[in-house]
Amino acid sequence: MSENQKDDDDYGKTGVLTKTRPKTKKPSMYKVLMLNDDYTPMDFVVHVLLTYFQKTEDEAVQVMLNVHQKGVGICGVYSFEIAETKVMQVTDNARRNEHPLQCTLEKE
Repeated sequence: MSENQKDDDDYGKTGVLTKTRPKTKKPSMYKVLMLNDDYTPMDFVVHVLLTYFQKTEDEAVQVMLNVHQKGVGICGVYSFEIAETKVMQVTDNARRNEHPLQCTLEKE
C-alpha cells in the first residue's frame, strides 16, 4: 500500500454528508379556566367569553353554565404567553367593572 492510500475500509467510497437538524419541541399548551363566584353576573361572563375568547353566543352560554354549575369552565387552550395575556385581560376587565371574576391557567 502506498503512502497516499489510507488503510481503512472507507477508502475510495463516496457518500453524502447530511446535516442533522435539532428536533424542535412543540410548546406546552395551557387551559384558561374561569372560576365561579357568587357575585359576577352571568351576562358579564358571557360578554367576557365573547370578547376575549371569540366564542359564539351558544358556546359562551354553555361555558358560563359550566362555570355556574360545576364551579369551573374551560375558556380555551393556548400557548403560555397567550393564555397568560388572556387571564390578565379578563381579570383587568372584571376589576374595572367591579366584579370578582377570576381566571387561571392549567397546563394541559
